[in-house]
Amino acid sequence: MSGQSLGLIETVGLTVAVEAADAAIKSANVELVGYELTKGSGLVTIKLTGEVGAMNAAVSAGVAAASRVGQVYAWKVIARTATGIDSLIASSQTCGTPPEPTAPAAAEVPDATIAVVNITSPAQSASCLAFEESPGVELPASLASEPDPALVQPVGAEAEPQNESAVQATQEEKKTARTRAKNTRR
Repeated sequence: MSGQSLGLIETVGLTVAVEAADAAIKSANVELVGYELTKGSGLVTIKLTGEVGAMNAAVSAGVAAASRVGQVYAWKVIARTATGIDSLIASSQTCGTPPEPTAPAAAEVPDATIAVVNITSPAQSASCLAFEESPGVELPASLASEPDPALVQPVGAEAEPQNESAVQATQEEKKTARTRAKNTRR
């Protein structure tokens, strides 16, 4: 609970407090810690915890709903409560949700052993060189034939343009297109 925001709504009467708590919890993602009856004058304090933004929305909604039913005495949102005030928030006089018990320390569990199964010795394992090729799928005659030598270019050879005038014309078209694009931007 420490580090979260605390929302308090103090009302006159338990019915008004229940209405405030109902509206606050329904309006935002907050948790109800409980309620506390004050000594004398019928004041009831609702205690909520949650994130800061959600707490502001929840307290505002709770105060608005409680004001329609009865009288709201005071309200307050405290952002990021300190560690030492947890006992004040969920005290023995707080009714409703019991304070969260502290978890006992975890008992040490002995290391479990895992059984080793299906181990083969290195002498039994096959070598990657002992791989036998299985007969493959036969290819159709059109795919199995040798590639056309006119379509295959040697690896080290450079590609020569087929028609130099066509290449130059393409380059000139690209150059003029770039010039037109630059002129339209200005």
